[in-house]
Formats: sequence, structure tokens, C-alpha cells
Amino acid sequence: MYKVKIKPHWEISRDAEPPLDTAVLLTLLSAIQETGSIANAAKKIGSSYRHAWGLLRDAEQLFGHPLVETGRGRGSRLLPLAGKLIWADRRIAARLSPTLETLASELEGELSKAVSSQPPVIRLNASHGFAVAALLNQLNERHLPVDLRYRNSADAVAALARQECDLAGFHVPLGKFEEAAVASYGHWLDKHKHCLIHLAVRNQGLMVAPGNPKNIAGLADLSRQGVLFVNRQPGSGTRMLLELMLSEQGLSPTAIDGFETAEFTHSAIAAFIASGMADVGFGVQTAAQRFGLDFIPLIRERYFFALSTAAMKEPLMQQVIGILQSTSFREIVDQLSGYDGSATGEILSLSKAFKSLQ
Repeated sequence: MYKVKIKPHWEISRDAEPPLDTAVLLTLLSAIQETGSIANAAKKIGSSYRHAWGLLRDAEQLFGHPLVETGRGRGSRLLPLAGKLIWADRRIAARLSPTLETLASELEGELSKAVSSQPPVIRLNASHGFAVAALLNQLNERHLPVDLRYRNSADAVAALARQECDLAGFHVPLGKFEEAAVASYGHWLDKHKHCLIHLAVRNQGLMVAPGNPKNIAGLADLSRQGVLFVNRQPGSGTRMLLELMLSEQGLSPTAIDGFETAEFTHSAIAAFIASGMADVGFGVQTAAQRFGLDFIPLIRERYFFALSTAAMKEPLMQQVIGILQSTSFREIVDQLSGYDGSATGEILSLSKAFKSLQ
């Protein structure tokens, strides 16, 4: 099985000047931020001090603004523009990674078909999440072939019903919103044909800037004047959950500034807020933690993989289940901020998982 990796790459140009490749510059700026020294940063990235200085001078000439402040005995520190460049790169990666991972998986399959017969593969369609990403890492480490498609929860279970995938990842809130969420998936899931593998329980809530400068305490604060919100895309399970919660509290989405914005992952929401482009977003705790944001927990939800009961006996699926049920993988899930892996790998019938389907 071929492995393809596609990474975002961006350049900056001004007027008719040659474009600046940001890849090396961003690596250098991140190293300066980490080490507090241009000399140490150059050494860290395997570059000469002279080359590092030249790269900084070229970039500062392009922007017309300094990127780094240096002082005798004080080392070096990044100025606001340099910080913006680093956050821009993190935001690009957060927004594009699921799309690029899906495309890479498609290319892997096409290459395999071009040179040989297609080997057995696990077709995984799933809502993007940190525990899903952790599972993919484990599958790749064991060289198990995966055909990955990141898509929203509804599309994933619909693909399972059409037999277009083997595992469909989706999430359902615990408590009073469970029945409404399950109903949105129910006409694609058949309790006589499908079963579930429990992946994790995770926290969803509000992500805000460090120190919570807008003093946001709950959903009611989203409609306050001067509060800018960033949302997930229509059709995502997280946006559906948010809309259920707003409706239950009698809050109108039209009163929320930024409600119609659309980012496609929890990380993209966090990066948007961390770069100062919004004050608050709704998503999982892990994303907030990884981008240095404060988090206000509001609700817990379960993440499942749905699959055909018949597929459980297939050798590749047995290996996937073995990973999910291993102690080591449960520990990986538990280490994710806001995740609970105590029931990871548990196999459930639909009626056992959801009272509304009994």
C-alpha cells in the first residue's frame, strides 16, 4: 500500500517582486520563538547564522516591517507580524488538513490500482476528530490499508447505508439532545444490519481567548454586542448540536454575529480564535488546549463507529477492532484533553446504545 502525504505550501509576493517561500521562514520563526535566539534557531533548523539573517532581511524587506527584535544580552523575540505569520500557517494547516488527508488517501488507492490489483482495504468515512486521527496513526504504524474520507457525521452514516464505506464515524450528545441527534441518523442505521464500536466520550463547549477577555460564560453571551463568533459548516454534527442547544434556550442564531461563518474542523475554529479573528467558537476541548485557548465545557458526547455486523468477521476489521480494544490505544485516547477512553473498543447494538431505537 502506497502512502501519500500532501502538505499546505504558500508563498507571499508584493507588486512585481519575486515571491517569498514561507516554508523555511516559518520554520526559522518558530525556532526563534522556541529558543529565544537567532543563532540557536539557525542551528536547530540546520542553517547557518548568516543564511538565517539573510532570510529575515529578505522577509522584512518584502513586508516593510520588522519580524524579530534583538538586543545585546536579551536574545531575540518575535514581533507581532511574525506571530501573525505563524498563526496564519497553523490556521491554513487546521483548515486544509482533513481535505488533504482525504485526497492523499484517494491518490493512494489510485496508485495501487494503476500498478496492481486493489488489495483489501478498510474504507473509513468519519467526522474529523482527535481520536479518529489517533486511530489513523495506529493503522498507519501497522501498515493496515485505509481508504479515508473525512466528511460530516450524516454523510458518513449515509455512505455506510449505501455500502460505500466499512466504518462510519459519528457523534451523539449525552442527555436531553440525544434523541433528536439519533433521529437525524436513524433512517440510515438499521439495528438488524448494523452495530457500533464506541470510540470515546468527549467534551464540547466554548473556546475563548486566553483569560476570557470578553467574560463569556455560556451560550447566551454569544449574542452580546461586540462578541464575534466562528461556526462550523452546515451539516456538521457539531453545528447541529449547537443549533439544538440554542433552540432549547430560546436563542436565535440570527442574533449571533458570525454565526454564518464556516470552518471545517475543531482545530480550524481554535486557530481562528487564537489568531484574533473571532472571540468565541463551539468545539471540543482538545482543540482549545492545543491552541492555548480557555475552554468552557457545556456538554459531553459519545463518538461511535457504525459498521455492518457481517463485516466484523472480516480479517482486516478484526485487526482494527483489536487496536481499538487494546490497552495502549485506550491510554492514547485518555491522554487527549477532554476525552474519556474508558469504554473505547466496546461493541454495542444500536438498541443498547440508544434508548430511542429499542
